[in-house]
Amino acid sequence: MRKDSPYYNQSIKVLQSSTLFYGIEEGMIENILENFTPITFPKKTIIDYSATQEFIFIILKGRVKLSKINPENGREFIVSILNKGDVFDIISFLEEKEHEINIESIDEIELLKTSVVTARNWLNNNPNFNRNFLPYLGKTMHSLEDSASDLALYDTITRLAKLILKNTDINDKKNDNFSVKLINDLSHEALSQMIGSVRKVVNLNIQVLKKEGIITSVRGSLSVKNLQKLLDICDSAT
Repeated sequence: MRKDSPYYNQSIKVLQSSTLFYGIEEGMIENILENFTPITFPKKTIIDYSATQEFIFIILKGRVKLSKINPENGREFIVSILNKGDVFDIISFLEEKEHEINIESIDEIELLKTSVVTARNWLNNNPNFNRNFLPYLGKTMHSLEDSASDLALYDTITRLAKLILKNTDINDKKNDNFSVKLINDLSHEALSQMIGSVRKVVNLNIQVLKKEGIITSVRGSLSVKNLQKLLDICDSAT
């Protein structure tokens, strides 16, 4: 990427704040950016998973969902939702083979793209990047472990409460409500796909949480009204 690119300053800021590049001096990040190409996609774009065998992508703006779809009945399970500073696909990057997963932009997205070969060279030759990679990988694995255990151990309303709590920003309170990040505007269908349920059940659970004064949902924007009650639901399941 050239320094006169309209994405350049934004890219510097995103990389400096991301887990993978945190603590790497700006001069090194500028050198790394020389290998990146900025690209954009409109919302609801399907990105062919085969592209991740050749390239690695870093999100500058917007959200991307990774999901698995049953080809027989069309049911979808959202494995994760990625945000600014996240990388995909980490599994293809590690295994060096095709990882069949559905990759779709939730919003209009801006990405940085570079070759997998270049990224692996950073991992082998840059101590700071190498040091940051393991915590990022650990965070990803921990999230997958939580999803798997929640599916096996808890009922739907508890899984939904845990999902909302995980994305609640306790440092962002407006009008006595805590903001919910990343999932606040997702449809009930998408929320059900994140917790292994169906839209009808999640819709009923949302109504229960609203009736009990735990959450609010105004014009498709979710927020937490009573954080302690939400914590109580999650704690009662442990």
